[in-house]
Amino acid sequence: MQAAALGSSGKRAAGRGTSQCKGPAVGMSLIGMKLSGELPTTVTKEMWRKLWFTQSARHYLHVVSNGPEISLVQQRTLVAERLVSTTHNPGSGSEVRGEMRGSQNRINIYSNWHAEGFKNLELSINIYDYNCHVDLIRLLRLEGELTKVRMARQKMSEIFPLTEELWLEWLHDEISMALDGLDREHVYDLFEKAVKDYICPNIWLEYGQYSVGGIGQKGGLEKVRSVFERALSSVGLHMTKGLAIWEAYREFESAIVEAARPIAGFLSPFDREQTFDSQLEKVHSLFRRQLAIPLYDMEATFAEYEEWSEDPIPESVIQNYNKALQQLEKYKPYEEALLQAEAPRLAEYQAYIDFEMKIGDPARIQLVFERALVENCLVPDLWIRYSQYLDRQLKVKDLVLSVHSRAVRNCPWTVALWSRYLLAMERHGVDHRVISVTFEKALSAGFIQATDYVEIWQAYLDYLRRRVDFKQDSSKELEELRSAFARALEYLKQEVEERFSESGDPSCLIMQNWARIEARLCNNMQKARELWDSIMTKGNAKYANMWLEYYNLERAHGDTQHCRKALHRAVQCTSDYPEHVCEVLLTMERTEGTLEDWDIAVQKTETRLARVNEQRIKAAEKEAALAQQEEEKVEQRKRARAEKKALKKKKKTRGSDKSKADEDDEKEWGDDEEEQPSKRRRVENSVPPAGEAEPGPEARPGLCGGSAPAAAEPPSEQQEQRAAARRRDAPRVPHDSSKDGVTVFVSNLPYGLREPAATLRPLFEACGDVVEVRPIFSNRGDFRGYCYVEFKEEAVALRALELDRQTVEGRPMFVSPCVDKSKNPDFKVFRYSTALEKHKLFVSGLPFSCTKEELEEICKAHGTVKDIRLVTNRAGKPKGLAYVEYENESQASQAVLKMDGMTIKENVIKVAISNPPQRKAPEKPEARKAPGGAMVPRQIYGARGKGRTQLSLLPRALQRPSATAAQAENGPAPPAAATEVPKMSNADFAKLLLRK
Repeated sequence: MQAAALGSSGKRAAGRGTSQCKGPAVGMSLIGMKLSGELPTTVTKEMWRKLWFTQSARHYLHVVSNGPEISLVQQRTLVAERLVSTTHNPGSGSEVRGEMRGSQNRINIYSNWHAEGFKNLELSINIYDYNCHVDLIRLLRLEGELTKVRMARQKMSEIFPLTEELWLEWLHDEISMALDGLDREHVYDLFEKAVKDYICPNIWLEYGQYSVGGIGQKGGLEKVRSVFERALSSVGLHMTKGLAIWEAYREFESAIVEAARPIAGFLSPFDREQTFDSQLEKVHSLFRRQLAIPLYDMEATFAEYEEWSEDPIPESVIQNYNKALQQLEKYKPYEEALLQAEAPRLAEYQAYIDFEMKIGDPARIQLVFERALVENCLVPDLWIRYSQYLDRQLKVKDLVLSVHSRAVRNCPWTVALWSRYLLAMERHGVDHRVISVTFEKALSAGFIQATDYVEIWQAYLDYLRRRVDFKQDSSKELEELRSAFARALEYLKQEVEERFSESGDPSCLIMQNWARIEARLCNNMQKARELWDSIMTKGNAKYANMWLEYYNLERAHGDTQHCRKALHRAVQCTSDYPEHVCEVLLTMERTEGTLEDWDIAVQKTETRLARVNEQRIKAAEKEAALAQQEEEKVEQRKRARAEKKALKKKKKTRGSDKSKADEDDEKEWGDDEEEQPSKRRRVENSVPPAGEAEPGPEARPGLCGGSAPAAAEPPSEQQEQRAAARRRDAPRVPHDSSKDGVTVFVSNLPYGLREPAATLRPLFEACGDVVEVRPIFSNRGDFRGYCYVEFKEEAVALRALELDRQTVEGRPMFVSPCVDKSKNPDFKVFRYSTALEKHKLFVSGLPFSCTKEELEEICKAHGTVKDIRLVTNRAGKPKGLAYVEYENESQASQAVLKMDGMTIKENVIKVAISNPPQRKAPEKPEARKAPGGAMVPRQIYGARGKGRTQLSLLPRALQRPSATAAQAENGPAPPAAATEVPKMSNADFAKLLLRK
């Protein structure tokens, strides 16, 4: 009876667990059927394999083909093309440099194909290409190569942490093939690996349910309880998914109670207490523990306990239950925010973590970190914050080292994680060989910047330095430290410079540290001087601070002679702050030197400073000459523009004289009552008065009284002119700044839009109710290319911002918030980041004909592409530039190695990590001299604006200084009596004009 009850419970648990995962869920259901007696006791291996292969092949065909029409050969072709497209050519230096050096760089997989055209195909793939591993595993599953599938999965799990879906798929395949006790132990080991990658409730649930199937083996009952207890410790506090673990554990213990209940009446009181009553207490304990934890659907659990328990529920349990309910209300806002948000929900998790940190419960803090990392495993800052909390608060060795190890496996390109890992291993006393192996892995991780390699070398050298006992003259640790310093310098010179064209250590920080250690800890000043000589020969001799560092080292551990020698060399070589070095030399000679030393120092410093001053004067003169040349060029351009304007004006004057002469001739030969052409043009460009008809061609006699059809303009132009006249004569509507919140500013529109309001209104009405579309026209009635769109609600205006860059008649329309820049001068509408983005690439040199789809097809071979933006000008024409956003930094760095220098449509493209240069702040307009000599800003010269004549028709003696300008330039305006010119009478004015 007990076995039957356990089998039934195991069957129900297995059914619930497999419904929550993807892939062929065969193993658990078969085990449940076997436990319940629905399957024969002996199931052959071929039966298991056939059932597994049938379901897995169907599942994979559905994933790859997206339809039932594709054949199996075509399936294999698709996967093979994917794998072959991601292989590397061993002869390509740029690609080989991106991989680990050594025999472990590559793996060779031999797949025996049974379809036509695929036999003994050797695939060589990059072991750090995540997608290649996934595709290879799917391919081998499709072929039924079970042993090779297992090997491929093991290789992938050694390099990458696997997702919940990949682990469940692997576990189900292994469970379906497990037939004896040894196979079951292998599955147990696999579960242990799975629960270490991420905290996944579904994997723990599968683990517990699978262990129920081995209850008949030796120690099976203890194994089941141990797994469930560990699951509760790991995810039992999970508010949304922890309930399934509690219920599965409780069902298991309740099944044992129900199996023992029929024989409980036949047992002695002692045996009954030892068996039945103790088992009953286990179920009570599980109910009480669960009700003390804030979980969703707690009310149903409490009602179930009331129904199940034969005795009244103790008061202490009720108090704990009410307390848990109160805690649940505090956590609900954060849980609901997670449920409503879309993955990866990083901001919501960050807020949840901050809340838990304030409360300070270590178990709950650890759980919310683990939940956040399941969806944000590629966010280095989250791993750093988690590991920092464990290092400073919990300090549990196994837990701390496990988190650090998982962090560098998820984000191997982040040097800060590797440095923290080395420190944690040293802090917890890990063996030196293990730390060295970890450091070698860090060097092979493929960092994005050259400075990252300097940082990881610094961390490792600091660790080696702390191992050395410097009280001994020589030791194994000291020799290892020196060899590590030498290797670091060689590595930066060869490996890093070859890849990045720079060593990453221009100031020679590693060599400086080595010199300080030799001088201070090893008393080896000779070696320290050799190192500083090498530092100076690497372009650092011109910096005063480098010489002063060397001088201070000599002062502390050397002698006066070498100090003097170093300062004399510094005086000759320093170019940035020679005065400082000269001052230090004179100070030393004043306190320690002889008269001869003082005279030499004074002579050298004076000579050097005189030469420096001459160089500075020459540099200033050269700069002034360049500035003067630039000013002359500006003046030349101004004169050229003025001459060009004068020439246009002269031509315009000639044209008007000629038209006037034509008008006179026409008036002499034609009808005296005929309207002047200028008047006719003015009537045509204006709106006729009400009730007055527009004169037709018959009313416009031409030469000799005849009609002039050639002078009549097309009706379309007449309509445009009438519309322009209406727009010109329309009353000006001042902008209401109080409605900026419900208004958007639309710019970069085509100037040829005949009816801007009618064209734009349907576009914006898709976002919500539009109150008004207000286009802006010039004084002649021409559309100026921008307008304001006012909505009823602010939320609609925010939705309208999503229409930014939408094409209107071939031009990208710019939609931005309506902001008064005079009140908010720092407001910018540029919506893209201008900082370093390691997951985004900048691609230049693209052919203008390259489309977004074509570029995406090229880029997606190297990772998951989230977004591609082709850079265009205001007219919507491509500029040959693009930004490609990948899912993580690892894929972006891999794409840089593979795509940089690629040829697309005969164009060689350049690819780099997106790091736009800093934009210079706009310079303030320079003040200009007023006629009276005072400095006044350009804006106050007159209301006519920039670019027009600023001639004043008022005599200079009568000009009054602007109070506004004086106040703006020199602070508050002085009293009027001190600045105003006395009023002049008419006689005084006449005398002034007649003055010779």
